[in-house]
Amino acid sequence: MAGKNTCMGVHAALIMTILLTATVATADDNTPIPSDHSQINTWFDNNAKPYTERQSTLDPAVVTAEAGQTVIKVMQDGKGDFKTVTDAINSIPAGNTKRVIVHVGGGEYNEKIMIPRNKPFVTLYGSPSNMPNLTFDGTAQKYGTVNSATVIAESDYFVAANLLIKNSSPRPDGKRVGAQAVALRVSGNNSALYNCKLVGFQDTLCDDRGNHLFKDCYIEGTVDFIWGSGKSLYLNTELHVLGDTGITVITAQARDSASEDTGYSFVHCNITGIGSGTYLGRAWRVRPQVVYAYTSMTEVVNPAGWSNDNHPERDNTVSYGEYKCIGQGSSIYNKRNLSKELTDEQVKPFISLGYIQGSKWLLPPPNPKV
Repeated sequence: MAGKNTCMGVHAALIMTILLTATVATADDNTPIPSDHSQINTWFDNNAKPYTERQSTLDPAVVTAEAGQTVIKVMQDGKGDFKTVTDAINSIPAGNTKRVIVHVGGGEYNEKIMIPRNKPFVTLYGSPSNMPNLTFDGTAQKYGTVNSATVIAESDYFVAANLLIKNSSPRPDGKRVGAQAVALRVSGNNSALYNCKLVGFQDTLCDDRGNHLFKDCYIEGTVDFIWGSGKSLYLNTELHVLGDTGITVITAQARDSASEDTGYSFVHCNITGIGSGTYLGRAWRVRPQVVYAYTSMTEVVNPAGWSNDNHPERDNTVSYGEYKCIGQGSSIYNKRNLSKELTDEQVKPFISLGYIQGSKWLLPPPNPKV
């Protein structure tokens, strides 16, 4: 990951983090994700109810935003309010306080899309039966890695649903300088993606900073295709590895200190793909924190599971864990050196909405009336 900047253990510190989480989370936040995959949606519906039923627990700004919801349409044929997503975003005023749903019609939109920090409460929505394709060919050589993304969401309370977001740059060959190419960068707090497909090769998703949820998504890549300093829950999401040549790594989580409240939790996910030898994560930074729970791992996963990134001193600082995962690539069948099988108690903070403080901001997927 040469040339890539971060987008943005200690037992006592771990205990303090868990205790702090417990004090800020609500009862809904603490309800664990069920072990039975078939119960996920029921659990989610019970714990992420509409804002009209949760006004006492949601941030007041969220209630105000959702109550004032508006919809604008993007249609390539000119039948909407705008023909490009960029024009639609530009129409939203700085300091926006209302939920603006940008309904994107089907088709391919070849644009580099930026949602700036001063435009919170923006939703990009596509029809699940006719998902729009947002694509661009930005590379690290031209834009820098973090700014190469096809879609950059810097604002808080960003939501995306039913979109294909792709970086169409060629697959890095290990020779071209600056060939890293991000599909999506999420840099705002309290952001959620539902039923989105993120497609790229190296560095597909920059999960930059803040609390995030990825539910029912598909993320494809080769090296470090989920990376950054976010604190994110990945639920029922497919991680698809294109691993036929060279080293392949799913995560490069960027925590440097045990005091940093960041990490990735993958729950009821599926690791699929081609090739073999893929690492679940590598110690790009000193103290990465990644957990896989109830996740199906095919033989694409390296039996060792994890990499210290040629930094043996990091063997004692990484926080890698697995919990009741299945499949030929899981620790049930393979010996791990850098991760441990978590106990029922140890996994609790990672398998509930409390991990991302969901009671304060998380809402069901949008369903705009247009």
